[in-house]
Amino acid sequence: MEFSDLKIFKTVVDEGGIIRAARALHRVQSSVSTRIRQLELSTGAELFVRGGRRLTLTPRGELLLSYADRMLRLSEEAETALANTAPSGVLRLGSLESTAASRLPAVLSAYHKAHPQVRIELTTAPNDALVTSLTERRIDAAFVAETCGSNAGLSMLPLFRERLVVISSTAHPPIRTAKHVRGDSLIAFPRGCAYRRAFERWAGRRTLATLRVLEFNSYHAIIACVAAGTGIALVPESVLEIADRRFIAAHRVSRVHEEIVTPILWRKQEVSAALLALLELLKTIGDVHRRASPIRSAAASGRNAYARVDG
Repeated sequence: MEFSDLKIFKTVVDEGGIIRAARALHRVQSSVSTRIRQLELSTGAELFVRGGRRLTLTPRGELLLSYADRMLRLSEEAETALANTAPSGVLRLGSLESTAASRLPAVLSAYHKAHPQVRIELTTAPNDALVTSLTERRIDAAFVAETCGSNAGLSMLPLFRERLVVISSTAHPPIRTAKHVRGDSLIAFPRGCAYRRAFERWAGRRTLATLRVLEFNSYHAIIACVAAGTGIALVPESVLEIADRRFIAAHRVSRVHEEIVTPILWRKQEVSAALLALLELLKTIGDVHRRASPIRSAAASGRNAYARVDG
């Protein structure tokens, strides 16, 4: 299998056919067709379903494409690293929605100013979906809250120390222990969310058995429903800093449950120049963000005071 054949194969897929690929590669059509056929012979696999003007990948073609894409990206990264040029290309990041909204704007702004040639693609998802996307190479790095079992093959840099709080409407009775939310509705992300697991650990089986669960995929929707009195939620305190707090009361949970650290994860030995630049930036600001921000009193902030909730 020749590396140049993989480039031709990838171009045929990207362009949607032999004719367009030949134009993009500045080759004659017969040359491209011959190289694709040679690649199929060398791999012993039919890569395309031939019918009509557009070629469709077979399952084996899809498998080869995943490897070709990774090999070509690694080749580009190696050339960039050896040339000692500025980071470029695409950096695919995944993040919890709370982290993306409250922690990443300043980080990504600073990164974009320093490395404008890098195109950032940011997707948000629950914790477990992010780890899966990372291990399956759909993203290059992920900001998560829990690492989910085995970390084999992954590297981690702890970044942001989040303080978790239970939120309710201002009309809700004071929440001092888990029993004070029995019979409530829990508004949370679908299963796979690290903060939902944190709430379940704090509440315990007896309280969980009394709760109704509403599953949303947006913090904006969760906070709006809490403010309207629909139910309660467990959220990072940093999310409340960008929310309308007039109709929300926040209650601190017990110390053993209230702190969770957000790390960035990436695959070992798969660090592109663009990702390396981000990691170096994060290391310079990490110590600042790892410090827990103080809980402000109602007198100091003009908002509802936090009450300690003992689990």
